[in-house]
Amino acid sequence: MIGYFAYGSNMNPARMQARGLRVLEAMSGYLPGYRLCFNKRATDRAAGRAYANIGHCAAGQVEGVFYRLHDEREISKLDHFEGTPVYYSRECLSIVTAQGVQPAWVYIANPAFRQEGLLPSADYLAHLLAGQQWLSEPYWSALAGWPVHPD
Repeated sequence: MIGYFAYGSNMNPARMQARGLRVLEAMSGYLPGYRLCFNKRATDRAAGRAYANIGHCAAGQVEGVFYRLHDEREISKLDHFEGTPVYYSRECLSIVTAQGVQPAWVYIANPAFRQEGLLPSADYLAHLLAGQQWLSEPYWSALAGWPVHPD
């Protein structure tokens, strides 16, 4: 069964619960060959603000939460929140977990909504930091030190 890999605000357990997905379990995971970036324009916020995205990077690794979903229909509940297919596409990628490599849906920002030089807002970054239990200390510390948009 395909799971869901969260690397952005859905690492926050409260946010996932509010979005109504039925999750069987959540565990640490990582996506090799990518890097975390904040280059998805936040179209629902003031200019200059970004949401999380991933980009190819041969030596990179994006940490996050692998959610094992109740069934294959659960992921469609997130499409609305992620703005799929307009803002993000949904791709099936291989996530490395303690239980081995797992297939997972991953949202990737569409090129038309990417822009360099953006920063996340402090309240948005707080959602990522709420996933601390699933992240390595160095990765979490790097997130905690990420520059935020001066609101």
